[in-house]
Amino acid sequence: MENRRHVGDPGLLVHRIVAYTVLFLLCFICLFFFYVLIINSTHNHFDIQRGFSVLPGSSFFTNLYNTTHDANIPVLTGLRNSLVVAACSALLSVYFSSLTAYAVYAYNFKGKNVLFAIVLLIMTMPTQVSALGFLNLMDAFHLTNTLWPLILPSIAAPSVVFFMKQFMDSSLPKDIIEAARIDGSGEFQTFNRVILPILMPGMAVQAIFSFVASWNNYFIPALIIDDAKMKTMPILIAQLRSADFLKFDMGKVYMMIFIAILPVMIVYLCLSKYIVRGVALGSVKG
Repeated sequence: MENRRHVGDPGLLVHRIVAYTVLFLLCFICLFFFYVLIINSTHNHFDIQRGFSVLPGSSFFTNLYNTTHDANIPVLTGLRNSLVVAACSALLSVYFSSLTAYAVYAYNFKGKNVLFAIVLLIMTMPTQVSALGFLNLMDAFHLTNTLWPLILPSIAAPSVVFFMKQFMDSSLPKDIIEAARIDGSGEFQTFNRVILPILMPGMAVQAIFSFVASWNNYFIPALIIDDAKMKTMPILIAQLRSADFLKFDMGKVYMMIFIAILPVMIVYLCLSKYIVRGVALGSVKG
């Protein structure tokens, strides 16, 4: 009887209605801009100039063809470059940052706290501060107009190190590490075969963030890359947006942005299941 009264409580019903209403409004605000992007990518330049239309147009494949066959803006090449840079950066960042965080977490050595404090201080340094020195260094190594300067620095990612260290503090018992050592497992074998499966939820989250950050990076690639064959998607979008007004095509701009966000959405959908699975396993084990 008490459970039935609790389920039929008018106050609880009102709270649920308010909560669902707020969640619906938040979802609408977040997804509305994606809807506008997708709808505008189906209209031509003149239809977009007239104003926003709720219904999709008939120029989707025309915009797609015009965007992918523009000789001045190699979209497919830029898409390939961005995928290579973002995927490699995410993998290197997540693995080596987790390895660094594991060293700070699992070992006791002099200067451990100072080292971790330095990592936190590096997080506060803006990219623009070191940009000129980084550009001169890459020029001295003859690495300009290549993708290496966009990939290799991701090995040292202070924010990922900090997050993974905090994740280990809350989710990784040191008894597991000691048990693996007693069983004769080497340090790298312990990390790769015992620790990594436990860290998968946190690594999936950081992989998404690292992929998106690298995919959207415009500042450093714009300084490093001049060759059209090496340009990434943010540079090409800025290049198309700054085109001559008479040759400016809003349909192509929206189509290029749609193409640019599609891999990010796919990566999120692929990795989100690992996040949910990790949370569910943690709640069961807890």
